[in-house]
Amino acid sequence: MARSSAVTSGTVPSNAERGPQADDIRRPPPVGVSHLGSGPSLTRDITARPVQLRGARWSRAVLRLFGWTLQFDGLPSRQGVLVFYPHTSNWDFVLAMLAKSAIGMPARFWAKDSLFRIPLFGAWLRWLGGVPVMRHSKRGTVGEVVDRMAESRQRDEFFWLALAPEGTRSRADGWRSGFYQVALQADVPLALAYIDYPSMRLGIGCHVRLGGDLEADMALIAERLGHHRGRFPERASPVRIKS
Repeated sequence: MARSSAVTSGTVPSNAERGPQADDIRRPPPVGVSHLGSGPSLTRDITARPVQLRGARWSRAVLRLFGWTLQFDGLPSRQGVLVFYPHTSNWDFVLAMLAKSAIGMPARFWAKDSLFRIPLFGAWLRWLGGVPVMRHSKRGTVGEVVDRMAESRQRDEFFWLALAPEGTRSRADGWRSGFYQVALQADVPLALAYIDYPSMRLGIGCHVRLGGDLEADMALIAERLGHHRGRFPERASPVRIKS
């Protein structure tokens, strides 16, 4: 995900449409409601998956050929934030691109605004789904994305922001907080995506609704994602917000 997830080709059907499911896309068991924290509200799992997507068969075939199993059973809404963990290798980007194509999920990602001013390359970034990081915007990067999500909700447009919150393939002190701020302020689901090299599985394990209690929210995210192992486990950052 090149420090973030990139967009892939695919058709996004309306909520009422349901795309075919391939044999190699495993459905996780139903998830119950989880309550954590004492903040403004309670963190909870989201079990409904009304948004079904149609992906590329060739991508599923390539993943299957190399022994990878993809987990995906739909999305809870047409807007949201996705975090991908752990990110320890350049191969993560290749596998994530194949997974996105197999799922058929267009996703946006953050990139420096200066990159979009480079001829041709900037246009290519926008085509992939890049969202310029407007560091000097009055609303800030988070505010800009929150506003765009609100607009997308009003228009019933598909808008998912995909991020690798570690921000690097090397071990860091923790995660950057942008994903948390966007998901909380926009009041959208947070998808917890993973890659696990020992088991050769990747995908979206579950979706949660943040409650606003940072400690409790991150404890739940760590519980769901912390056991997954990257290609280089020693490079994985702890599942916590940087102090």
